[in-house]
Amino acid sequence: MKDYIDPQARCPGPESVRADAVIIEGRTHSGHACRIVDNTCSVARADLAEVLNALIAARRFGTAALSAHGGHTLVIGRPEATHVQFGETLYRLLLYPYEARIEPF
Repeated sequence: MKDYIDPQARCPGPESVRADAVIIEGRTHSGHACRIVDNTCSVARADLAEVLNALIAARRFGTAALSAHGGHTLVIGRPEATHVQFGETLYRLLLYPYEARIEPF
C-alpha cells in the first residue's frame, strides 16, 4: 500500500511526478493550462493525448465543489478518483483541478 494515493488529498506537488513521467500539456476551454501526467510511463503518447482532449472537451478541468461519498460538506477543488483502461491494463485516474494523473493501482 506504499504506492496508494489518497483521492481526498490536494494535488501533489512536482516532487511526486517521476523524473521519467510522460506529460502532455493542453489548454482548457477557458484558456487555462492543463496537463495529463502518466506516472507509470507505460501509456502511449497518442492515448494520453486522446484522454486529455476528451477531458478538455467534456469541460472536466477547473475548480469544482464535491462532497465526499455523498456527504453534506462540499470541498472546493477536491480531486476525483476513477479508473481508465489502456489495452489490458487498468490504471487509477486522479483528476485534480488542472491536472489528470495516471497512477498504478
